Amino acid sequence: MGLYCFGIDVGGTSVKCGLFLTDGTLIEKWEIPTRTENNGSEILPDVAKAIQDKIQERGIEKEKVDGVGIGIPGPVNDVGEVACAVNLYWGFKAVAKELSGLTGLPAKAGNDANVAALGETWKGAAAGAKNVVMVTLGTGVGGGIIVDGKIVSGHHGAGGEVGHANINHDETETCNCGNKGCLEQVASATGIVRVAKRELADCSDDSCLRSHKSLSAKAVLDAYKEGDGVAVRIMEKVGDELGGALAIFSAVIDPETIVVGGGVSKAGQPLIDCIKKYYSKYAFSLCKDTPIVIASLGNDAGIYGAARMVIKDA
Repeated sequence: MGLYCFGIDVGGTSVKCGLFLTDGTLIEKWEIPTRTENNGSEILPDVAKAIQDKIQERGIEKEKVDGVGIGIPGPVNDVGEVACAVNLYWGFKAVAKELSGLTGLPAKAGNDANVAALGETWKGAAAGAKNVVMVTLGTGVGGGIIVDGKIVSGHHGAGGEVGHANINHDETETCNCGNKGCLEQVASATGIVRVAKRELADCSDDSCLRSHKSLSAKAVLDAYKEGDGVAVRIMEKVGDELGGALAIFSAVIDPETIVVGGGVSKAGQPLIDCIKKYYSKYAFSLCKDTPIVIASLGNDAGIYGAARMVIKDA
């Protein structure tokens, strides 16, 4: 094992970079712009330059660097190739091979949500666990699956796409993925608003939610925590669908811990309690008591997980 490693998390507007000791200590983190012009051709060269500059700045010997891990917003197979990354304007790209060639260091690549799950498993809310399911509730629903301490990327790199599990066969609206009835259509921030608008249209009950000109998931969750009757029904619907989906994943993975992250998770324990209520209802008997916890690394989960991928004992 070397002494250092780098963790990189590529987003649509910025690239988060982290320099770590291989024991998991974050030495420094910084960001560079994500230059998507010319089909994103400068993204990896920019990352390589940021790494090389940091090595030179700190006087680090390359032989003491285990490598660089990188999380990408798109499906990544187990050899570090991405079929496409729409937000980066990439088609097929051999990310790990290209980054290794640019830096002269070993490199591994993974889907950003899967990598974040690995970060939470290593140094976050699920630290010490080997089998973890993570679901991230943001504008969409992402996730990651860790089995025996390793990312499950799958044959197409689509492992962990929990947001596109089909949980409602009667849904008539189309998800961004092209299917209908995805978990993302209910449990994401935009999904919660969809459920809320339907509930408000279907009932005449008084609710503080009716005063909002532009309804948001935060408004629904705040009203839920205050005991607003309509908001309670909305979140019971969300909890039922999400808890049921997590119960299915548990029947396949049997995780030690389920981690909930993303902006919606800022609602805290009331949200977790709502999910847990239905998860326990639907889960297989041996899995009913699986802890459901809120992610703890925030926006740093990706760089932690990316770094973990390249540590030689991983």
